[in-house]
Amino acid sequence: MSRLAEYRAAQKALQEQLTQLEALKNDAGLKKEIEFEQKLQSLMTTYGKGLRDIIAILDPNPTAARHAPAAKQRKARVLKVYKNPHTGELIETKGGNHRGLKAWKEQYGAATVETWVRG
Repeated sequence: MSRLAEYRAAQKALQEQLTQLEALKNDAGLKKEIEFEQKLQSLMTTYGKGLRDIIAILDPNPTAARHAPAAKQRKARVLKVYKNPHTGELIETKGGNHRGLKAWKEQYGAATVETWVRG
């Protein structure tokens, strides 16, 4: 990139940032935040308090609030016993990823195999 093109790109970027800055200056929400910050700084100076003091006042137990609640433990899977009425074979499984169970579902259909669940 030539120096002239580099200069023009920088000039364009600067102009865009100035436009963005003007838009922020006119933002009512930003004005309120600036006013709040100034008043808070003034109060902190008046009472001789720092940011840590303010945080300690507003959040006396900060470690409890920052820790995420413990992840819920997953419920244990129920053991299912399938009995093939054609062969009398039994399969005990806690999940549907059993090789023999998959073969039965492929051969007889999942809905049919689910009727073979014993108590």
